Amino acid sequence: MSTQYTEEFKKDAVTYWKEHHELGISKCAKNLGISKSALSTWTKKFDQNDDTVPTRGRGNYESDEAKEIARLKKELRDTQDALDILKKAISILGKP
Repeated sequence: MSTQYTEEFKKDAVTYWKEHHELGISKCAKNLGISKSALSTWTKKFDQNDDTVPTRGRGNYESDEAKEIARLKKELRDTQDALDILKKAISILGKP
């Protein structure tokens, strides 16, 4: 599974790269413990999106309602999975 970075970390990384251009992108990325391609991608997105770096994944919801909907969908999936397992167990144990 890939590492998820916060928007704040991404902004700080891009700022670090812009302030230490003389080191080169490879050295800056190495100093930050990230890949060169990640830093390059974040820099491009930062420049295109008015000094913000869009993030995805956990905690990146448009609103509290969207976050609640995602939580409820996950809970529904988990409940349906548990129900399927119980149905299979009943069918196996219920046979004479």
